[in-house]
Formats: sequence, C-alpha cells, structure tokens
Amino acid sequence: MVYSKEQLFDSTGQRTYSEEAKEAAFLLGGIGTGNISIGSRGEFRDWEIFNRPGKGDLLPNTYFSIWAKQEGEAPVAKVLESRLPLPHSRSHGYHPITGAGLPRLEKSTMRGEYPLAWVDFEDKELPVQVSLEAFTPFIPLNANDSGIPGAYMTYTVTNTSNKPVDVTIAGSLMNPIGGLNYDSFGNLDVRNTGGNFNEFREDHGFTGLNFTSNAFGEGDLNFGSLSLVTTNPKVTYKRAWFRGGWYDFLQEFWDDFVQDGQLNDLGYDTPSEKNRTDTGSLGVCETLAPGETKTFAFMLAWHFPNRVNGWNDHICVKEEGRQITQNYYAGLFDSAWSAASYLVNNQARLTQETKLFHGALFASTLPSHVLDAIASNITVLRSPTCFRFMDGRFFGYEGCFDHQGCCDGSCTHVWNYAQTLAFLFPELEQSMRRTEFLTEVEEDGKMNFRAFKMFQSEWTWQGTSAPAAADGQMGTIMRAYREWKLTGDDDFLRELWPSIQKTLNYAPLHWDTDGDLVFDGVQHNTYDIEFYGPNPLTGVFFLGALRAGAEMAAYLGEEETAKKYADAFETSSKRLDELTWNGEYYVQRLDDVDAHKYQHGIGCLSDQLLGQQLAHLYGLGYLLPKERVQSAIHAVFKHNFKEDFYNHVNCQRTYTLNDEKGLVLCSWPEGGRPKLPFVYSDEVWTGIEYHVATHLIYEGFIEEGLTIVKAVRDRQDGFRRSPWNEVECGHHYARSMSSWGLLIALSGFEFDMARGEMKFAPVINEAEYTGFWSTGRAWGTYSQKQIDGGYEVDVKVLYGDASGVKVSAGGKEFTL
Repeated sequence: MVYSKEQLFDSTGQRTYSEEAKEAAFLLGGIGTGNISIGSRGEFRDWEIFNRPGKGDLLPNTYFSIWAKQEGEAPVAKVLESRLPLPHSRSHGYHPITGAGLPRLEKSTMRGEYPLAWVDFEDKELPVQVSLEAFTPFIPLNANDSGIPGAYMTYTVTNTSNKPVDVTIAGSLMNPIGGLNYDSFGNLDVRNTGGNFNEFREDHGFTGLNFTSNAFGEGDLNFGSLSLVTTNPKVTYKRAWFRGGWYDFLQEFWDDFVQDGQLNDLGYDTPSEKNRTDTGSLGVCETLAPGETKTFAFMLAWHFPNRVNGWNDHICVKEEGRQITQNYYAGLFDSAWSAASYLVNNQARLTQETKLFHGALFASTLPSHVLDAIASNITVLRSPTCFRFMDGRFFGYEGCFDHQGCCDGSCTHVWNYAQTLAFLFPELEQSMRRTEFLTEVEEDGKMNFRAFKMFQSEWTWQGTSAPAAADGQMGTIMRAYREWKLTGDDDFLRELWPSIQKTLNYAPLHWDTDGDLVFDGVQHNTYDIEFYGPNPLTGVFFLGALRAGAEMAAYLGEEETAKKYADAFETSSKRLDELTWNGEYYVQRLDDVDAHKYQHGIGCLSDQLLGQQLAHLYGLGYLLPKERVQSAIHAVFKHNFKEDFYNHVNCQRTYTLNDEKGLVLCSWPEGGRPKLPFVYSDEVWTGIEYHVATHLIYEGFIEEGLTIVKAVRDRQDGFRRSPWNEVECGHHYARSMSSWGLLIALSGFEFDMARGEMKFAPVINEAEYTGFWSTGRAWGTYSQKQIDGGYEVDVKVLYGDASGVKVSAGGKEFTL
C-alpha cells in the first residue's frame, strides 16, 4: 500500500497551518448568506457577502489591531495578523489601503475543525498572548440558525508578564456599500459610492458601529448594511477615519491608536461625499492583571438582501417588477444590526449547539483525514455556490468562478454525488427535489437537468433544447427516495410520486432503443457529452431508480406499479450484467468505439458503479451480483489510482500534479483507448475519489478506501490548495460533498425514518467506536465497546427527537 497502516488509521487530531500556508482560507457565514474567510495569518479575505463570489477580494482598511501597554513600559501596537509573506513584487508596492506598512505579529498558527476556526498568534514584543476563535452558528436540522449572515470573532488575551497590562483590540471596517473597484495604481475607485454613513449605536447589552448608505433604495441591488458590535462594556470608537488627501487617513488612525489605545472620534456627522466612503473603527479596552485572561468579543453581521431573480443577468425572470428577489435571511432580519442583535441575544444557545455538533463530529474515532474530508466540505453549503430565496427555495451552482457562479441550475448529474446537505439539512434537499419534480419535469416525463424553467428561461445545449441527462434524471429519483427515508415524510413522497413515476417511465422510452431495458440510445451525462450503447454509468443508475421506484410504490400500496418496476429491475439487471461484464469490471459495449466521439469503450471507468454506491448509502441493496460489484470497484482502485503524476499524460484540465496521488476518471488497462476519449477521462475529481473510497469501504476494501481519502486531503494541505475549497469546475464544487458518504459507510449506518428504524455496524475500530449520526428527525453519536465477546452500545440523541425509533446495533435491539 501507498501509506502505512499507522498513517491510514491515525486519529490523533487535525493538522495545523502556519502563516506560510497561504491557500488556507476558512469560511465564515451562513447557508445562503455569502461569506468571508480567515486566512492562516489571521487576516480577513475573500469578501463574498455581496451576492456573488469574491475570491481574492480584500476590503480596504479592514483588519483588527492590538495595543498593549505594560505598566512602566512603552506601548506596543500591531495589526492582529502575522507578517505578510513573500513575494513582494507589486509594480507600485503595497497601497496604504492594505495597511501593509504597519507592524504585524511574528507568527501565527491556524487550526480549523469546521465550523470552528482558531488562530494562535506569537510575538516576543507583546506582553500578552493572543488567540482568535471564529465561527458562524452551525446546527444541523436548524437551517435558520445555520443561515445567519454574520460571525462570532472572539480574541482571548492572556497577560504573560509580571505587571498589569492595558490592552485595546480595535476592529476597522470600510463601508463597502456601492461597490469597490481599483485603478491602475491600486487606489480605490468608488464612483458608485457616496452617502455612506457610519453610526455608533448602543443597544441592550451591546454597542457597535453600523454601516449604511442613503444612496440606494430598499429595492436596489446595492442596498445593504454591515455591523461590527461587541458585548464588552469598555469601548472606544472612531466612526470615520480622517477625510484628507493622499494617505492621511491611515496616518491619523495609526498615530491616534498608538498614542494611548483610545480612538478619537473626529466628529463627522454627515454621510460621505459623492464618490467617497469611510472606514470606521471599534475598540474594546481591558486591563489584565499578571497571568489574567480576558476575552474581547466581536460580532460581524451583514445584510445585502436583494439579488437577481435567477442564476445571473441572462438566466433570470425578466418580467417587470419581478427581476429582483431577496435572500432567505432577509425574512429573518431587516438589517445587519438586527442580525447582530440576534447573535448577541442568542449567543449562549447558538454557541452551545454549534459546539455540541462540533464535539459530536470530532469526538469520533474515525481517522483524522476522514474527519477532515467529511467536515471540510460542509463549507460548500455556506459558500457562494449555494443560495436560498425568501420563499425558502434552495439552489446551487456546480461551483463558482472567482467572481460569479459557475454552471447554473442545481445540475442534477453533479448534485447526484453530494450527500452532506441531505444528512444535515434534509428540508433543503427536499426543496431541490420539489423544484426538479414539480417545476422542471415536462409533460412527457423529461426532467430539465438544470433548473431554468422556473426562471422563465430555457436550458439549451449546442443551440437546441437541451436533452435530459440519463444519470441526472435517474439519480434524482434515487435522491427523492433518500429524502423520504431520511425524514419519514410521507406527504413529501405523495406530493412527488406522480412526477417520480412520470420521470421513471420516460427512461426506457427514450434511452432503450431495442426494448431489453438496458440504456443504449443517446445518453447525455455528467461528463457533458453523450454516451452511446450499453454502459455501466447510466445502466446502473437505471437499476437504482427502478429499485427505488418499486420500494416507494410498495410503501404507498400500489402493488401493481411496484411489481412492474421490480420486474423491470430484474430484467434490466440481468441483461446489463450480461452485456457489460468483462470478467473484471463493467465496460461500455460498442462495435466501434470511435464511431462516436468521447466514449470510454472497454476502459475502466471510476464512475461505473456510482449508482451502486448510492444504493448502498440509501439502503437499496445490491443492483448487480455482489461478487462482480466487489471485483469491479477493486479494479477501479487497482487501475485508476496513481501514486504520482510525473509521467501522466493529460491533455485535459489538470488538477493533480507531480508527486501528488490521486484517482483518474478512467484508464484502459487492456488497451482500446478511443482516439478521442470522453473529455474528462484523464482528470482527477475529488467528488469521484470520495465516492469510490466510500464504495471500496462498503465492499470491505477499507485500506484502499482510506488511501484515496488521504491522498485527496494531502493535496489540500494549505500550501498547494485550501483545505476548505475543493475545486473542479469552480470553487467549492458541489460534487466534493460526496465525502459525507464516508461517514455512513464506515459507521455501517442504515436509516428508515418512514418505518422508524436505524442500524449501526461500524467496519472500523469496532472494538471501541464512536461516531456521528443524523437523520431528518435528530442527530447525535453512536458508541460501541467490545466487552466479554459482545458489545456495550450507546446511542445519544443530542438534538431533535428520535423517540420511538428502533435501533439495531452490536447484536442488540432497543427503542429510543
């Protein structure tokens, strides 16, 4: 094996990131709210709170600073970030709006266990030790409290000297309303600003700065507000930095701060002039006795409620009066100050429940790199990849460009892979299923695999009306089954059932040309091309949809329909196995692989058993003979996992390089590679790596599965790539959320809330196992310990209500 057993099964804890890990960027922000990120230096970066992505976007003059004066000594003042890393090669140096010329701390160390992040700072000149804890509330099954547009940022300061120390920590924030741009010199270009106003406000139990503008009406896309508040009682503030020429603003602020740790408000009572904006600062002041520790608590909130009613300026509702809609959080909070107030007034509960989830997840005995993969990809839900409208509908791009969404439409064949949302917030997945089945299905049963129809737009492909996606449509039926089983929501099933039948009945009529119940027609799929002839990708998906359809029909008492689907399954499974099994794995059968461009033929496709992996996750059993399934998935690892990429030829997009390890999408161990194979065949996608790893675990190949997971997370090391941003066709790519399946497979978790049943059968650390579980009703932990040849088991319900649920685990059966 590539890694030792010690490496594969190590569970000693999560790694840390030094200030040199420039790619490490931890997201803060709620579901559908946009976000900002904290870098490994403790800097705030990637301001993506304006209803669009913003990778690389910095907010000028925006950082925290510390002033510390030990009794009898001169004060020390520094920006609360570690020093700027190399290179320093800008054509005009660093502009003063970056604050690059101000002193910074020597070192920092970052640790992230989503949803919590910590940064520890080091500096020999400071008489105190400083650390930061930051998070946005995250509580599975509570989408509202997990969708707050804001974050807690708490600095903990300890006096390490033998004398009292006065300390001020000040947060500075530029009012960005109206938008920020830059000229060639790096100067701010704020031609759309003016009328911006920074106000100091006092409220019940907290004070702070509120950033608004009178230049935009409530229905304008630029309308919004920000708030920076604190619950500490001793505050100092400067509502607006000096309105002078050149770089006077920074000079005056820093001189004022350094002098005594107090901020002198300059008395500006009028909004900013046209084409101007202001920066404000809020400071917290404390005196620490020798050895004493105190917290400096800040909350940042934002509120930019208005967004285009659609995917972008082109694919959107154009009807007069409906072009703009609002984010879901606009129905919860009427301003940033309102959101900040909610964070303050509910801090104890929100913190306790967030840390309850964090503790339940990270107390697991799973290997550290597995937990890392499971937790770190939760970020997709709270990145600009996902958004939620005022009426509760949830949507997702495939991923994001640096400054706009990428690949619109909650694409069914991509979101097929994702598991995280379903197991943590099933109501949001139900929203997606309602869109797909109740809005995007045509009368003949064709499902639009991108949700454009709901925005009065048509999804076209190569100049004509887009085809249905065979894998996307069949997988969406399986996901409807998953949502029902996770929640036990019979009303949801009955609401979708007529459309589910329509989409399933559509399949053999349009993708099976010879009536043998195996797809062999023109099959559009997740590789953005069409497969021809019998093939495992779409064929196995059809089997999964038939099995799910039969199960749902039987539950609803439609025995005739259930039998029809069950009989079709048996016929299709037998025939697909006959046609595509090559003795080791499943292949595509074509007389001439080059008759159509972009096929895989007799290649070993990593996705060949994706539908089977989903069937395992959803409790649908084996879709093809067990021993052949096991052989095929092991063949995927054997042929497609590479220990390095030095000599890997890839004329497609490149995600993995040099000494890195990874799983390619396809290989041709027996030759027969098409002249022009399908267009992504030589690439490496983390979402596919995770689902293959999950499937390997299901079939008993534990070490092989863990090897793939470790290879992925070794690549996301903070230097090469961010641990909290797995890219494919865009940042925070939805397919990466297949990583949640690792938890389900390793814990042997089975769920059926329709019948009120759960099962656990861990396949790792069985002698002493602890892990997280969740359904649409509740979440908690499962533990088992081997004692005297049997198991002592414990199911803890930490949130929600699982009363009456029957549990089978460790050879025991009991009811919660």
